[in-house]
Amino acid sequence: MEWLMGKGKGKPNGKKLPTEEKKHYLDAEYTKVRVVDFELKELVVLPREIDLNEWLASNTTTFFNLINLQYSTISEFCTGDTCPAMTACSTTYYWYDEKGKKTKCTAPQYVDFVMSSVQKLVTDEDIFPTKYGKEFPNTFDSLVKKICRYLFHVLAHIYWSHYKETVAMDLHGHLNTLYTHFVVFIREFNLMDPKETSIMDDLTEALCTPLPPQPQNHVTER
Repeated sequence: MEWLMGKGKGKPNGKKLPTEEKKHYLDAEYTKVRVVDFELKELVVLPREIDLNEWLASNTTTFFNLINLQYSTISEFCTGDTCPAMTACSTTYYWYDEKGKKTKCTAPQYVDFVMSSVQKLVTDEDIFPTKYGKEFPNTFDSLVKKICRYLFHVLAHIYWSHYKETVAMDLHGHLNTLYTHFVVFIREFNLMDPKETSIMDDLTEALCTPLPPQPQNHVTER
């Protein structure tokens, strides 16, 4: 099954579910855990001497690798039995093949489709050129947006279905930082419609709000 990159991209590929469980990832004890304490926006702003497409290509490839790695940490818990559908919050995501046919698949199948398709794109010299003088295709912007949309689905699923395992492995700080960095990036370059990320707005607000300064631990030496 191929990743749909044609005219079907405008179709909604999520269906809302009637029920919603408690979002443990919103607990303050978890959202305050990060692995960096500096402003992530500084990492995503386009440097003056860098071409926009080169910057988008570099960052998109990096996020693909990091999100793929993050998912691999919980992949043994994401099975057809535990995750019979690709869900996140109150939404179920469906896969569309190259003919625009909607297919409901398990979460691990969906993630495999995403990662295999993105891997094929980012290693294609005609789409993500690495050689000097090679031009980016006219469709590059739309392809980057599609990649970001699917990577967002993967992150949302990890939070919704596998946050408990992530916390158990003490990797929630890494997940929080990766999610925040990714959201700041897609916002900086308008790579996703706010409606598409709205299901995680509560988490985004919690993580993108600066942490209060930590109290200084003044110790008197004797």
